Amino acid sequence: MKTKLIVALDVDSSKRAKEIVKILYPKVKIFKVGLQLFTAQGPLVVNWLVKKGIKVFLDLKLFDIPHTMVETAKLICKMNIFMFTVHIQAGKDALIKLKKIVFQEAKKLKIKRPLIFGVTLLTSQRKNGTSKLIRLVKVAKEVGLDGIVISVKDLDFLPLKLRKNLLIVSPGIRMEKIEADDQKRTATPKEARDKGIDYIVVGRPILEAKDPLKKLKCILRELR
Repeated sequence: MKTKLIVALDVDSSKRAKEIVKILYPKVKIFKVGLQLFTAQGPLVVNWLVKKGIKVFLDLKLFDIPHTMVETAKLICKMNIFMFTVHIQAGKDALIKLKKIVFQEAKKLKIKRPLIFGVTLLTSQRKNGTSKLIRLVKVAKEVGLDGIVISVKDLDFLPLKLRKNLLIVSPGIRMEKIEADDQKRTATPKEARDKGIDYIVVGRPILEAKDPLKKLKCILRELR
């Protein structure tokens, strides 16, 4: 499969996170740790995943002054994760310094550096801002980030030349409507696959399913 699946561990306890991993791994190779789980459990749950040989997508969406982002990036490198997110809106100065320190720290630690993905527009926002989107993606390319986090729907507004050489992560993936869903710009796994998305992030559709493994298999079939 060209489009790979990332399962979001959007839960508030390591016990629940480990239960999900036990059910889905190794069919799922990459798991996302976001603000909810990281706030509840901190690096401990990340370390547990890494020790199991699981690729971790640390989705903390860093957005701060350059010094704080750089010092945080050093700590992230020490966790030996696969990829992490920053807000492109943090600006070129912060992103350039962060990228530089990630390369330096990875070399010092003798590990493969984590991929850096820039967040464009949140999928919870109802309307897209095309000019803002393009401006943010231009910054990501100029800085040399590995990829961007963007809605499948928003990809339609992105010129192909801007997308070139950027890995694409798309959240807001749904197979059917979820009651009281805060995701506004959603797409199916098949739509993501057809648009050449590199990674899709799926959380609630799997976590809230009566049979998470069955739901996982349905999603994987759509990606083939």
